[in-house]
Amino acid sequence: MTTATDTQLPQGIGRLSRGWIAFFLGAAVLFAFGIVGYIYEQGQGMVATGMRDLGAMQGATWGLYIAMVVYFIGVSFAGVTVAALIRLFDIEKLKGVARMAEVLTIVALVLGALAILVDLGQPLRGIVNLFRYGRPQSPFFGTFSLVVSGYLFASLVYLYVTSRPDAARLAQRPSRLQGLYRWIAAGWEDTPEQRAKDRRVTFWLAITILPLLVVAHSTLGFVFGLQVGRPGWFSTLQAPAFVTLAGVSGIGHIIVLAAIVATVLKAKDRIRLDAFIWLGRFLMVLLFVYLYFTIVELLTTMYQPTEHEKVLSDALLRGEYAWIFWGSLAGLAIPALMLAWMALTRHWRVSWLVVASILVNLAAIGKRYLIVVPSQTHGQLLPYGIGSYSPSWVEYAVVIGLFGLGALAIGAFMKLFPIIELEEGEA
Repeated sequence: MTTATDTQLPQGIGRLSRGWIAFFLGAAVLFAFGIVGYIYEQGQGMVATGMRDLGAMQGATWGLYIAMVVYFIGVSFAGVTVAALIRLFDIEKLKGVARMAEVLTIVALVLGALAILVDLGQPLRGIVNLFRYGRPQSPFFGTFSLVVSGYLFASLVYLYVTSRPDAARLAQRPSRLQGLYRWIAAGWEDTPEQRAKDRRVTFWLAITILPLLVVAHSTLGFVFGLQVGRPGWFSTLQAPAFVTLAGVSGIGHIIVLAAIVATVLKAKDRIRLDAFIWLGRFLMVLLFVYLYFTIVELLTTMYQPTEHEKVLSDALLRGEYAWIFWGSLAGLAIPALMLAWMALTRHWRVSWLVVASILVNLAAIGKRYLIVVPSQTHGQLLPYGIGSYSPSWVEYAVVIGLFGLGALAIGAFMKLFPIIELEEGEA
């Protein structure tokens, strides 16, 4: 139900149309499918998944769940990076996407944390053991403390601080959500002193968050890159490649989300083509950097590989993982060429940017899968045979459920608070 005062709130806040109801129902069905899969997994144990022990069982102990952990945390990277850069350098053209970037960061981090929990099998035991047996010198410990805890907390604080002015404006208007806005505003007043204080706080938060997120994602790369006994993982390129591909997937998500928001809210005057051009150029640079890393790694591996590296590279280039490898490479190279063509001709189209962004995200999921799985099934240093891994329906269901939950979270935020920062006098 919608009251007369709710209809006065900007950006469709508090109002549910038939389209929105259909969206929420569709996302809820996806989320429910994930819940069913997870309940089945809890009842049957991890045997319900496609994961098996390494070596004698010729399987993989990390599978689709861990690939999605890396992917979701990667998506979060670009969200808060873009938001922080907007605040630091006062990039006026991108201010329309600042808040959706901040929201995307938080949602992606929560989904990454949930993907870790479902992979544990017994999540409560895993959480307890983290405090009992955690080793600060371990990259695993850094991943949990920096990415899931410190990074998430810093992002929440950043979103809260930047949201208070809009909450104060909305709190002046009678509505069912007025109490929520007053609570968020927490006494914020539109005075020169308050605005100056907010600028200082957001500046120092951005200064703090940017190095934190680079360290956090590098640490996630070290989880793989420091394992000397695992072909395909032990590499100095893991950390910078993780950070770069994180930016690729995150910027892609922001472009898609911005296009959807601009269309649904009829806000193309607030999210202009200039914003998409900035994001497109940023995405293009990151894509070419990552493709360079990929070429360097391929040449190094193929020049004079060890026996175990050769087994792994054969599986990637012409074996059972070849279709994922070449498909992912095409999903990165084609968008890079599309973006380069648009940059050279200065003929930018939002629809092409959205297509490129979807392709790079599909490719990013494929690359994350290839980082996690093949090194466990091929190229074992111990005398075990070649293994295999295929995700079960349970794993697919849980991952689909996580995407449904993310859609629900972003949709709910849009119905409770402005996803685009309000302009002076808009409220």
